[in-house]
Amino acid sequence: MTKDQTGRIIGAAFGLVFIQANAVALPTAVAVPLRLLSLAAFLWVAVFGRRGGQAPPAASGESGTRFGRRYWYVVAAEAAGLAAGLFVIARVLHAPEASVGWIAFVVGVHFSGLAVAWRRPALHVLGASIAACGAAGLVLAAFDAPVVAIRTVAGVLPGVLLLASVLRPGRTTPAAAASEVRSGTPA
Repeated sequence: MTKDQTGRIIGAAFGLVFIQANAVALPTAVAVPLRLLSLAAFLWVAVFGRRGGQAPPAASGESGTRFGRRYWYVVAAEAAGLAAGLFVIARVLHAPEASVGWIAFVVGVHFSGLAVAWRRPALHVLGASIAACGAAGLVLAAFDAPVVAIRTVAGVLPGVLLLASVLRPGRTTPAAAASEVRSGTPA
């Protein structure tokens, strides 16, 4: 399995977790099909993502997803941001309903860090989208919105964005990803 395939499985797993953890707030008639679809999407990535269909990064000239030092710096910053924010939300603000918004916001910002570390500008779009969902969830929590609204905006929607981003046919090179961001069309 290539590092890109591993990255897609990780993204799909987190998308699945976002949806499974937050769909509980939705009505059963919506939550059950959504949970089943997210599970099917994850399994699709996990099973069919391993079968190839794309040349390995070395063969295509692509450097691929790198889980080196820069990646671990981004992950460490994400973990620190999550821990500090969740501590403040729980112990200082006493607003546990805002936790999902904070998690989504930090995960979104983490994708912008990965965009720089992996030289994949298209990840900025995913990161900004997820961070915006998190910020909206924080605002909803600040205004005492219903938990279902907070979890849908800051939990389910980021999960859908993550799964959609890994289900979509991949770009073959960082340059193709950059041209996609500039032109708005897949390479």
